[in-house]
Amino acid sequence: MNHRRTVLVACAAAATILTGACGQDSAPKESVSAQPSDTPEPPTYKVKASVKTAGSPVLQRIKGGTITIGTKADQPGLSYVDPATGKRSGFDIEIARMIAADLGFDNDHIRWKSVPTGDRETEIANGGVDLYVGTYTINDARKKVVAFAGPYYIAGQDLLVRRNSDINGPQSLRGRRVCSAVGSTSLERVKTEYGVTDADGRQGYQVCVKDLLAGKVDAVTTDDAILTGYLAEAPGKMRLVGIPFTEEPYGVGLMKGDHVLRAAVNAALEAHEINGDWQQAYDATLGLSGVPAPEVPPIDHH
Repeated sequence: MNHRRTVLVACAAAATILTGACGQDSAPKESVSAQPSDTPEPPTYKVKASVKTAGSPVLQRIKGGTITIGTKADQPGLSYVDPATGKRSGFDIEIARMIAADLGFDNDHIRWKSVPTGDRETEIANGGVDLYVGTYTINDARKKVVAFAGPYYIAGQDLLVRRNSDINGPQSLRGRRVCSAVGSTSLERVKTEYGVTDADGRQGYQVCVKDLLAGKVDAVTTDDAILTGYLAEAPGKMRLVGIPFTEEPYGVGLMKGDHVLRAAVNAALEAHEINGDWQQAYDATLGLSGVPAPEVPPIDHH
């Protein structure tokens, strides 16, 4: 997958972090986020009336009730909870809604659960969540504990810098101050592979972005999808370097061994990619940063 793409130097001045519907939204037969009329709107997802549940322990357990979806709460443009309203918005939230609709659940029957990164496998394996959608990279170590549907997005480690910075890739980082989340593989990678000696971990990427704008660090590094979500917070002040140096396939985490559920989620993802919902969801969330969408990845049905 070649997901190098041209990155706009500044995000649109009108871009804002959108708010969407949270776990107990009102529309009974659709899953859609409320949006201002002058911004792109996410799709309306038609809820399936009949869903095959035979052979799926998870689908049989939640049939006629609610689906619990784990996600992040602090990633603007991807999976964000507005602290004032409690409403959720972002690309991952839309991915979760379109899947839920195809599994027979409208907004009234989605229960959202914010799950810390370190607890994802435990929550999935123990049934604390039925699905997990939140910048969840598919890898072999995680496949030993959980199963994945997808991928639905290919991200890559990249750099967020101030607009006038001369940093043009990871090779430019020697002697620069680099920030990422505490314990992240992104931070270790720039240290070991690119010779960065001044690399500090913060309690979350939001802190790193604030330090970048304040001139306390020179670059923030993590997956480009996460960085893209922060562009709209300070229009014209930051830019994404746009030269990813890893490949991170995002998948939907689910219980290992539930092959029927995995097939159903894969079918939902594929259907919404083909009908244009994926692109429309991107345009209404991450697309507000001005960064064009990457290619849609093929679904792994094996």
